[in-house]
Amino acid sequence: MTRQAEITRKTKETAVSVSLTIEGAGNSKISTGIGFFDHMLDQLARHSLMDIEIDAKGDLHIDQHHTVEDVGIALGQALRKALGDLHGIVRYSDVHLPMDETLTRVAVDVSGRPFLVFRTQFPQARIGDFDAELVREFFQALAQNAAIALHIETLYGVNSHHIAESCFKGVARALGAAVAIDPRQSDRVPSTKGVL
Repeated sequence: MTRQAEITRKTKETAVSVSLTIEGAGNSKISTGIGFFDHMLDQLARHSLMDIEIDAKGDLHIDQHHTVEDVGIALGQALRKALGDLHGIVRYSDVHLPMDETLTRVAVDVSGRPFLVFRTQFPQARIGDFDAELVREFFQALAQNAAIALHIETLYGVNSHHIAESCFKGVARALGAAVAIDPRQSDRVPSTKGVL
């Protein structure tokens, strides 16, 4: 079984296309026009072991917000579509992700009920030319559109680059584990309700 999806989203502000394969090898081809964001999306693919291709063109002459948010929306929609009826998934996963002086805790429930808890602060408002507050906006869009409950908390850290990267890598590792197929329940949904 190969779970994969393609999504195209076009608005007056952005044009985003996403291709996602859950059973991948962590390969990525990312182009958003935002260097640091591309780097984070590469990390998301590499550490989740999903293959992700993203091409995004946005109104960067205004700012980066629309592009980052719309990539999150499209990527979330692609993930939700690729997961199908959610039969056989592990569903829950969590990880503590260290990066040098930073430690971030991530927990995910692929529940069909979107929610984001984001308890992370950035000592520096910008990471190069990237607005650090857009990290939360990306994960908000991803969680809402993938219909997952996503909890991200940085326990400590002093470097905004490390903090952001620990969030992306932590989400990648937790999400990759949560969407994996559990061979003990491959023919059923992991819920007593029988549906997610």
